[in-house]
Parts: sequence; C-alpha cells; structure tokens
Amino acid sequence: MKTFSQLREAAKPKGEVVFNKKIQRVPVKITKEGKGFTVYIDGDRLDTFKTQKEAEKTAQTVVKELS
Repeated sequence: MKTFSQLREAAKPKGEVVFNKKIQRVPVKITKEGKGFTVYIDGDRLDTFKTQKEAEKTAQTVVKELS
C-alpha cells in the first residue's frame, strides 16, 4: 500500500511551468505536459486541459468556489 507521502510525490508538477501565480492567496500552477496543460491548485493536481486559456479559467472558477 502506498503511503500519503508517496501519493503527494506523484502529484508534483512534471512539465514546463507556464503559469505560476496566486489567485485569492491560493497558489496555482499550470504546466505544459505531453497531453496538454495540467492545473495544480495548492499542490494538488486538478485536471488536464487542451488549452492554457481553458486551464486558467477553470483554475479561477475552482478557487472562487472553494473560497
């Protein structure tokens, strides 16, 4: 069985960082990976999107809903 630390290691960004800002004091990173743009909110992987614009818009929406 995997430990919590091992699961957190698997969720770290693995591509080229194209967006790294705080939205409402929550750290958001978007990385360019093989299949598209992956969104990480507060260090947790959210999802992968086809375009950077779509990824940024979704990140803003998620942060707004969670705050």
